[in-house]
Amino acid sequence: MNDAVRGDRQPGEASGVQPAARPKVSSKFRLQWEEAQGAWVLLYPEGMVRLNASAGEIMKRCDGRRTVDELVAELEQAFDASGLQGEVTNFLDMARKQHWIEV
Repeated sequence: MNDAVRGDRQPGEASGVQPAARPKVSSKFRLQWEEAQGAWVLLYPEGMVRLNASAGEIMKRCDGRRTVDELVAELEQAFDASGLQGEVTNFLDMARKQHWIEV
């Protein structure tokens, strides 16, 4: 993920999304697969946010049932990867700041 998506915290800002949090897509948005875009998108009254593949994989798992730790474990298993906690947490911090998710 590039720096614009990482959601790095500013000095004095609250710590981010906690491992036990259960993020869900905000009621202000609707997450859906958009065939024409070939991507997951977040729809809202004023427009649309096209998500890259990584963001889409994270957001589609933000259903309010999984903790952040469970979400990370599922992603690591699905993509045969390890060490995703930091990137996923940074993305979720940014998504929270953009009001894409509620925790």
